[in-house]
Amino acid sequence: MRTFNFKIIYRFLGITAIINGLFMFIAFPFSYFNNESQASGILNAGIITVFIGLILYFLNKPTSTNIQKKEGYLIVTLGWLILSFTGMLPYLLSGAIPNVSNAFFETISGYSTTGSSILTDIESMPKGILFWRSATHWIGGMGIIVLTIAILPLLGIGGMQLFLAEAPGPSADKLHPRITDTAKRLYLIYVVLTFAEFFLLKVAGMTWFDAINHAMATVSTGGFSTKNNSVAFYNNLPYVQYIIIFFMLIAGTNFVLTYFALKGKIQKVFQSEEFKYYLFGIIGVSAIITILIYFFQDPNLHTTIAHPKVFGEAESAIRHALFMVTSVVTTTGFVTADFTMWSFFATGIFFALFFTGGSAGSTSGGVKVVRHIIMLKNSFLEFKKAVHPNAIIPVRYDGKPVSQAIVLNIISFFIIYMLIFILASVTLTLLGLDFLSALGAAASSLGNIGPALGSVSPVDNFSHLSTSAKWFCSFLMLIGRLELFTVLILFTPFFWRKN
Repeated sequence: MRTFNFKIIYRFLGITAIINGLFMFIAFPFSYFNNESQASGILNAGIITVFIGLILYFLNKPTSTNIQKKEGYLIVTLGWLILSFTGMLPYLLSGAIPNVSNAFFETISGYSTTGSSILTDIESMPKGILFWRSATHWIGGMGIIVLTIAILPLLGIGGMQLFLAEAPGPSADKLHPRITDTAKRLYLIYVVLTFAEFFLLKVAGMTWFDAINHAMATVSTGGFSTKNNSVAFYNNLPYVQYIIIFFMLIAGTNFVLTYFALKGKIQKVFQSEEFKYYLFGIIGVSAIITILIYFFQDPNLHTTIAHPKVFGEAESAIRHALFMVTSVVTTTGFVTADFTMWSFFATGIFFALFFTGGSAGSTSGGVKVVRHIIMLKNSFLEFKKAVHPNAIIPVRYDGKPVSQAIVLNIISFFIIYMLIFILASVTLTLLGLDFLSALGAAASSLGNIGPALGSVSPVDNFSHLSTSAKWFCSFLMLIGRLELFTVLILFTPFFWRKN
């Protein structure tokens, strides 16, 4: 009977820690050259993290490098945990966030690209810490790309097999032997998009420091800003917000489609059912929100307006609607206005968007658009089968039949997702939140969104949550980011049985 190959697991965790520590070294100069007292804390955190990684790597030389599914689950889950536990060291050792619960919450919110924060005065934080905070987004987003494109399909998780055919680029049958090549190409796209947005934001009026931080947070669909008011700080610089909207849209798109677009194969992008639902869904919902803002609510002043005729107000309504809808759908979490002030109907729409998510194979969280497509198609087929019970009608996606196993996988995922949301909402009320805030915090944490409802609305944060509520939300962020099954399977007794 086969046991776990723990040496290969520990070795992978060591590599993860080493990479994490190297990024801390990159954050160190931002503090050092600004003569910040926190510089030594960031440097020491990097040294400790790299040291832990080296120990795990060199003391665990496996006799076999073959990784089975069970090792894969452990590597993914424990990898994110070691990122989070070592990633909070810069906060703790620098004294920027001295409380362990707060530091862990901020860290896992970063790596999971959720963007929820316990910081009440972001602009007073040292530049080195702010850079590290944004870097956790960037590292997490980069890891999610490889996780969803290369690892999860091999583990058979979450219906990701749907885009296996396109994952390696030119040919479908070469995915498995070319996972490394696939990862390199996707990394390159990720880096290019980050620097492209950085350059455009700098030209549009941001400082270079704010530009690189917002670029990392956008491409990773994270949402950490260097400003207390998030991107609302730039309401007088519309081009900044339009640039961020554009890159949020790209970041929420399947990175394989982005690869095809960069290769000039635009037709492949618009042949994707998921992309069409994703893009036109955002445009359609944004149009509805624009009407609500334009005729009923000023997005900047939060005051009721009758029938404004000024062109500037129309543009502002369109921009804020498009920005906030895109931010929530892609689970980025940047904020230009408080959508909870745009009428109860608008708030209801945004709450529904909490359960959509971006595209599969993107850095966004949530349920994902493709799952909704498959579930809706399967539901309509059930109506047909009720009339024609003997008919064999498969669910088709992108013109190809989808196996019943994948359909059942997606339905199971959604049922578990909603069950966890309900239980999490009830649990958070037990931990001290009012009902509306509990609903918002549960949906936001599980969907890796950031802004929520009630006392955790877009203009508030999570600092007032109890210690137990912060740890619980951290757990929700982790399982939401890793597609539920990856983490939850570790709590089943059959996972640990020898086979």
